[in-house]
Amino acid sequence: MKIKKNDLVLILKGKDKGKTGTIERVYRKENNLIISGKNIYKKNAKVSRKYPKGGIIDLPMPINISNVSIVCQACNKKTKIVVDRKDKKIERICKKCQESLDKKIEKK
Repeated sequence: MKIKKNDLVLILKGKDKGKTGTIERVYRKENNLIISGKNIYKKNAKVSRKYPKGGIIDLPMPINISNVSIVCQACNKKTKIVVDRKDKKIERICKKCQESLDKKIEKK
């Protein structure tokens, strides 16, 4: 799996199509991920210890990995990932601009 936590992704399908967000959690066995602030659904909750007031709760639901595309931080375009293995070290590289996706880029 080439997608990791805190990567910037573009949603390709679903009700949030065209929006971008960062990955909050990855479920590797189910091939799903949760994107912060996207794919939010409403749930009715009874009064309980977890929800003392009850009512309507917003829950982020998982999205299949095939429905998102990674966005390169350097060129700000959706891209594919090339995996480069050097000296037993794996590095993810943007196919368009050849920049590493693993290093952090400071915004100006």
